[in-house]
Amino acid sequence: MSKLPVGTVHDKLPADLEKALMGNDDALAAWKNITPLARNEWICWVETAKLIDTRKRRVERTVSELAEGIKRPCCWIGCIHRTDKEISPSVKWVLERQSKKSG
Repeated sequence: MSKLPVGTVHDKLPADLEKALMGNDDALAAWKNITPLARNEWICWVETAKLIDTRKRRVERTVSELAEGIKRPCCWIGCIHRTDKEISPSVKWVLERQSKKSG
């Protein structure tokens, strides 16, 4: 089990993300200093990748962006797994479009 802090809804750190973070001191320091909600966003963003290559790129990008001081994934609708708040109309719209494309 990971000793690194995790998110709010996503309370387990994926092994591939943990390994990547442990390999970059700047990203690791940033990970420890961002909020649990921000960590939740990164974890969810990595875990929602549908393809292995996409997931690998997201792990790499998480590490590089954290090392650069970026605190949350850019251009992403956010964690849809949170139950402490209602999904915004814009996120609902995106999810509906995605479900129509995959259906």
